[in-house]
Amino acid sequence: MHTAERIALAGLPSGVSIETTIHTYEGDDPGPTLYVQAAQHGREVNGTETLRRFHDRLDHDELAGRVVAVPVADPLTFDRVSYTTPESLDSANSNMNRVWPGDADGTLHERMAAKLWEFASDADAIVDLHTGSPEMLTHTVYLAGDEDSRRLAQAFGTDLLLAERAGDDADVEWEERNFGGKFRVAATRAGIPSITPELAHNKQLVEPAIETGVRGLLDVLRELDMLPGDPDVPAEQTTARNHLGRVKAERSGLFHSSSDAKLGRTVEPGDHLGRVYDPTTYEVLQEVEADDDGILYSVAREATVTAGQSLVGVAMPTDEY
Repeated sequence: MHTAERIALAGLPSGVSIETTIHTYEGDDPGPTLYVQAAQHGREVNGTETLRRFHDRLDHDELAGRVVAVPVADPLTFDRVSYTTPESLDSANSNMNRVWPGDADGTLHERMAAKLWEFASDADAIVDLHTGSPEMLTHTVYLAGDEDSRRLAQAFGTDLLLAERAGDDADVEWEERNFGGKFRVAATRAGIPSITPELAHNKQLVEPAIETGVRGLLDVLRELDMLPGDPDVPAEQTTARNHLGRVKAERSGLFHSSSDAKLGRTVEPGDHLGRVYDPTTYEVLQEVEADDDGILYSVAREATVTAGQSLVGVAMPTDEY
């Protein structure tokens, strides 16, 4: 059985309600509850299309348990095709994915998160669909050390898994960017196995990313025994560490990536991946080189860059597995 409920997440100063739709799929047989959401960042639309196709392809007669799906978790950013909301709407918490589990009496994003948390906190597992930059390998992130989350990540079926370290084991960026307020992290710490697939494109609907998302969700259901059969897991999956191995722009300018900066290649320290130059004087400001061993999984393709911006990302091997 399928139902669709329109709910209010919060309200704007004018009294206009911020609303979204919650889809619920109830199987005939008892089983776990899977909560899935997309478009927490509004420009990340491939997860939303993934859920529409999941809706069409889910075999209700075979489903055991319940799936709760939210195709647009943040209408504020979705309407603006943006990653964050304008300061005028939420000056304290412009990024919804830093405030979980939310606060019913807090800022707009805190209230929106708190309302969705009412649904998510009843789940036995969570998939938070995201979309990376145009030039990024599709991958799945989970909280390092959580075995149940790792199994979900494996079942989703991407070739690359990124284990994100938290707390005392994390890098400085963890605290600086308030990563403890990520939805997946808050849920995992609340005892709900959770993963974040990054479907590797934004603003445009990209078929390989969408199909990866649909297949991944169906395989997660198989992993949870909510659908019959076993997940189709790749023969080889690489696990690396998240949020390390990035090379950032030392100065602002134009970034010209090297022809060798191909996604998925193995890199070593010193490998040349591009350069940043001054567009007015033509002076080379930075030779961009890999700092670590690993897999090149992201490359900035928008040429105009500012100091501190990530230019390339290298997934560094982990000794966890």
